[in-house]
Amino acid sequence: MTEKLSEATRGPLLDPLFAAGWSMVEGRDAITKVYLFAGFDEAFGWMTRAAIWAEKWNHHPEWRNIYNRVWVVLTTHDVGGLSAQDAKLARKMDALFGRGE
Repeated sequence: MTEKLSEATRGPLLDPLFAAGWSMVEGRDAITKVYLFAGFDEAFGWMTRAAIWAEKWNHHPEWRNIYNRVWVVLTTHDVGGLSAQDAKLARKMDALFGRGE
């Protein structure tokens, strides 16, 4: 069962993500990042690859796309905040963005 991150586990899981450009969402226990692509087709292709992993892991992002930008927010609604699943999906999204699939 997924659990909300404890104070002890937050640093080790979230600090590397903050170093990679993720940040906390103001007023929520959630993280966010904006990805910038060369064009719409690249952005949408990345979203498709990320969606496959999100579906496989049954952990779906809040996101939106306008042309070559994708805004992502990750939180675990079932636990009312951040869980290890959010960190896992954030790492996968970064890897897909860096083409380290």
